[in-house]
Amino acid sequence: MDLSLLLFHLRNVSPFFASLALFAESVITEDIETAATDGRRLLFNPKFMAQHTPAEQLGVLVHELLHAALRHIIRRQGAHPVLWNIAADIVVNGIIFQTEGLTLPKSALRNDKISNFTVEEVYEILRSRNPKLEDLEIQFIGSDLVPPDRKDASTVLSSEEISTIRDHWNAALAQAATITRMGSATHGNLPENLQRLLAEVTDPPLDWRTLLWRYLTRTPWDFTSYDRRFIGDELYLDAMDGESVSVALCIDTSGSIDDETLGRFLNELRGILRAYPKVEVQLYACDAKLHGPWAIDIESEGIPKLPGGGGTDFRPFFKHLDKTTTPDAAIYLTDGFGDFPKQAPKYPTLWAITPGGLASSAIPFGEVARMLN
Repeated sequence: MDLSLLLFHLRNVSPFFASLALFAESVITEDIETAATDGRRLLFNPKFMAQHTPAEQLGVLVHELLHAALRHIIRRQGAHPVLWNIAADIVVNGIIFQTEGLTLPKSALRNDKISNFTVEEVYEILRSRNPKLEDLEIQFIGSDLVPPDRKDASTVLSSEEISTIRDHWNAALAQAATITRMGSATHGNLPENLQRLLAEVTDPPLDWRTLLWRYLTRTPWDFTSYDRRFIGDELYLDAMDGESVSVALCIDTSGSIDDETLGRFLNELRGILRAYPKVEVQLYACDAKLHGPWAIDIESEGIPKLPGGGGTDFRPFFKHLDKTTTPDAAIYLTDGFGDFPKQAPKYPTLWAITPGGLASSAIPFGEVARMLN
C-alpha cells in the first residue's frame, strides 16, 4: 500500500478531501486489524488494505478521514460505543457513496434512508429499534473509532483532549472549504449532505433541553437580568420577576411520538415549571383534528389519554390559537411531516422534532430543536 500514491489520486477525485487529509497523519501499522482513527491520525493495517482494489483503498482512507474530521470520537459522549460506531459508519458511507470517484467494498454498511441525518440522530433512530447491544457487530471495517493513546473505545476523553481535537478539525474544515471554493467547477462542489454536516460541525445546534429552557423562560418585556440559579449550568435565563408566561403546547398524536420521547419531553417541561411557577402551559393534542386543552403543572404526574391516530395537520392548532388566544409562545412536538399554515403566526413558535423527522431547513417558520439524547 502506497499512501502517497493514494493521496495523489485523491487530489484528482476531490480537492476538498485531499486538502483535509493534509491535517491528518496517515500511519501504516499492524497494531490494528483493519483501519481506524484516533481523532487525529488515520491508521491502516497493510494486510487489510491489500485485500482491496486501489479504488476501494481510497474509499477506506476517506472513510477514516471523515470519522476524524466530523469528530465522531469526541461527539460520542455517553453513547454505546458499538451502536455509535454503526451510526457514524452509516453517515460517512452515505457521503462516500454520493461522491463521484469514490467507492467502498460491497460489504460496507449502508442505509440511504437515514444517512443524511447527523450521527446523533442516526444513533437515536437505531437505538429506538431496541437492538441487543451485546450482539451488535460492525460490518466491513469493524470498530474503527479508537480514542487517543490506544485506549478502548469506551474511554472518556478529557475536556482538554476534546477541545484540542475540535479546534484542530475546525481549522482543517475551514481551509479545505476555502480551497474547494477556489477550485475548478468540476471538483468544486460537495455532496449536499456533506455541506449540511459540515455546517452542523462548525456551528452545532443547541441541545434541545437547553433550547427548551431558554425558550420558555425568556419574556418579551424583560432581558435585563439573569436567574443566577442556572448560570452554573450555562443556562442564561431571564429572571422573570414580572408577569406570567403563557405557553400553548401541542403533541402530534398521529403516531409520530413514542412514549419514551413524550416522557422525556414532559419531564423536562415539569422541571421548568418547578423552577418557574409563573410559566403557564396548556396542552393540546392534534392529528388531523385538534383536542384539548388540558392544564399542565408541577402536580401533573401523568397526562390525559391523548386522542389521535389519523393524518398529520398542524393547521388546526394554529387556527384555534389565532381565533381564541394569543400565547406568549407555542411549542409543537412532532416529526414535522404534515401540513403547515401558509402564514407564520405572530407569536414565537418552537418545533421539537423527533429523530428521523423533517429536516430543520424544511420547517417554514419558528425555531427548531432536534429531540436527541
